[in-house]
Amino acid sequence: MLDVLGLTNAAAMVYQVMLDHPRYSLDEIAGHCAMTPAEVHEHLDELSRLTLVRASAERPGQLRAVSPEIGLADILADQEAELAARQARLAASRAAVTRMVAERAEHHAHHGERLEGMDAIHSRLEQMGRAATTEVLSSQPGSQRPEDLDASRPADAQALGRGITMRTLYQDASRNQPHITAYAHWLLGQGSEVRTAPTVPQRIVVVDRAQALVPVDPVDTRKGALHVTEPGILTALLDLFEQAWSTAVPLGATRPEDPQTSLTATEREILRLLGSGLTDDAVGQRLQISSRTVGRHMSSIMERLRATSRFEAGIKAAQKGWL
Repeated sequence: MLDVLGLTNAAAMVYQVMLDHPRYSLDEIAGHCAMTPAEVHEHLDELSRLTLVRASAERPGQLRAVSPEIGLADILADQEAELAARQARLAASRAAVTRMVAERAEHHAHHGERLEGMDAIHSRLEQMGRAATTEVLSSQPGSQRPEDLDASRPADAQALGRGITMRTLYQDASRNQPHITAYAHWLLGQGSEVRTAPTVPQRIVVVDRAQALVPVDPVDTRKGALHVTEPGILTALLDLFEQAWSTAVPLGATRPEDPQTSLTATEREILRLLGSGLTDDAVGQRLQISSRTVGRHMSSIMERLRATSRFEAGIKAAQKGWL
């Protein structure tokens, strides 16, 4: 019971015996506590450091127990003083952190919210995750490096652990990348929602529909990012995300062919992109598949349409209402 005051159980037993039997000799204390005299000596040293025993005025060379009203009260007073000092240091530290945050916020207000480099991006994502109160939405096109996913895990785990709703959108091609699917399934296991689509909006993270992070260069997201809080831009980003989310498929579910067209979602997207004038390479980059795969899909579509050219396939697809 006295361990909360820094006293071991064995020393507390010796102290109690000395209080109950103030005239016991060292050997009698040892016998009563089932200890050796050497062990009692060690515990007396401990009691002495805590000023719970003092030299006896009646028996030279021996110690007496200090009454709990005095000895334990002194220990409590010391601990209370130490606690007050720790609280004062904590208050000073909290004030310093508050000043630093305020100074950084003022700096950003005057110098913009452009973040340079992945360390700054990861740091801001962690701050946004900690500040989240309701939801986190993210769109993750293309591939992601394993180290970037590892850097995201602590913030994601912390947010999900607080009951934050999290929805993550990946491209269909991510299903073929083991490190991304492993991370996505980890998110699912933590209670998050994950969906995939043939194409998704640029990489974005939106927290509580009040702040977002978007890349400076969608082609190379490692160049930096912009922290956005303007309502107009946020509304546009949210509309973009929700449109993509509504047509995406939950991870683990299969994507059936359209019964009206016998086209998969990927094939329909290939037709749409090629029809807009993109090359096979450009379509492949957009869908994160090879240009050869794009060609195979188009060959299959042409065969089903009985078209001898892509131009003819486009006309027949339009006539059938596939586009």
